[in-house]
Parts: sequence; structure tokens; C-alpha cells
Amino acid sequence: MTLPEASVQLYSLAKEFSADMQGSLDALAATGLRNVEAFDFVSRPAEIRAALDASGLASPTGHAPLLTDELWTPDGSIPTPAPEVVFEAAAQIGIRTVIDPFVAPERWLTEDGVLDIAERLNALAETAQGFGLSVGYHNHAQEFIASFDGVSAYERFVSLADPRVELELDLFWALTGGQDVPALVARLGDRLTAVHVKDGVVPASNPWAQGAPEFGSDSLDQRRAGEGDVPLAEALRAGTAIRYAVIEYDKAPGDVFADVAASLAFLRDGGFVA
Repeated sequence: MTLPEASVQLYSLAKEFSADMQGSLDALAATGLRNVEAFDFVSRPAEIRAALDASGLASPTGHAPLLTDELWTPDGSIPTPAPEVVFEAAAQIGIRTVIDPFVAPERWLTEDGVLDIAERLNALAETAQGFGLSVGYHNHAQEFIASFDGVSAYERFVSLADPRVELELDLFWALTGGQDVPALVARLGDRLTAVHVKDGVVPASNPWAQGAPEFGSDSLDQRRAGEGDVPLAEALRAGTAIRYAVIEYDKAPGDVFADVAASLAFLRDGGFVA
């Protein structure tokens, strides 16, 4: 298997990126990173593309909501434009795969809800192809609350999704959802084309389960890769077609640029990325 390329989800440094886009990208490039994963890019594609070009970085993947009217984040919601607007902006930046990062928990609780998610993404895969793009889905932990005939809602979704729909597995959130993460990676096989390399102390309960306490990113205890509960090495070794190992912090433990560099060192020193 060809080793994945390292990347970083720009949501990890959302505040720094908003304050100084070029300086933030230059700092990431100085670590040796060649890729980033764009976030909240639709309103400013020309600005982001220019900054990426100036820093020598590319954004082969990007997060944008395709299946909801608002993009949820632990710290608030962002209104969403039409998919065609998203795809046009993505193509301008050079993004090749647009990944939906969050679908509300209640939509994962019934088989009809899961079928609807899959059918919508399947239709969007066709639309995206007209822009020279593909689409994907990124999980949190709500996809693992319900199960149908012993199969999690997430894996039922995978079975219903068009093979053109790519999967980006967030390893931290899959573990939070109670999954044997390396085994899940192995089952997803060649459908899994990206992972979020995220570590930390996994919450005691699924934040999206019924009756769970109110959740926000400030409640997370996330750590540098290799310093938390997530079996990152085993999960990465279980992959068969992962193209991008994307570093992410929902809440960086310290200076985010130093934290990204430390996780990149974990990936490099372990021989997990090219």
C-alpha cells in the first residue's frame, strides 16, 4: 500500500487562521506539511487559493456541509450554501473531495434516516462529478448510537452509499462511539480514503447519546498523537487505501502549531506517512 500523505484540518487553528490566514499557512508549511484540509471555505475561495499558493500548500480535501442547512460545530453553527456553490468554490481552491463533516444525531437513529443520508450523498456524488470532484462523509460519534440487526447506523450507511462516496474516519470519535477502531478500519477496507488523526482522553459517554450532558469543545481533553487513548498506530496499519492522514484537534492542548508539529512527528517517526 502507498503510504498516506499528511494533512491538517484547518478547523484546528480556526482562530489563528481567521486572524492571519497567510501567517498560519506559512507556519504549517514550515513544519514540512504539504497539505491542509480546508474548512469554512465557500465564502472566500479566491483568498484561500492565493494564500495556499503563496505558502506552497494544497488542499486536496475540504469540509463543507452538503446535507444540512447549517454546519454544526461544538461552538456554534454556520449557515450553508447550495451544493453547487460549494462545489464551485472547492474547484476554485483545488479541492478534489468535498467532505460533509456532520449530520445531526436524530437522523442516524432510524433506518429511514440513514437511507435518506445515503441517498442524498449518492445524488450529490453525481452532481460533484460534473465539477470534477468527489464527495465524502466524516463521522463524529452519533453515527454509532443506533444499530440495526447488529450493524451500526454508520456501517449501514456505508453499505448503502455509492462506491464513489468516500469515507473519512475520525479515529477519536469512532472510539468515543464505542468502536474497536482498528477492526472498523479493516472492515471499511478500500472505502476508507482518509482518517482524522486525533488523540486524547475519550469522553466517559457518547456526547450525542440520549441524556448525555451538554457538550462543547472546551470539555474535551485532547492530546498530541500517541499520547491519548486512541490506538492510532494500529488503526493506521489496518488501512488499505488511506490517502490522507489528517491531523486535527477540536481543542488543541497547547500552542496549536507546536501540537500539529508533534502529531506530524508521530506520523513520520512511525512510518505512517510518506
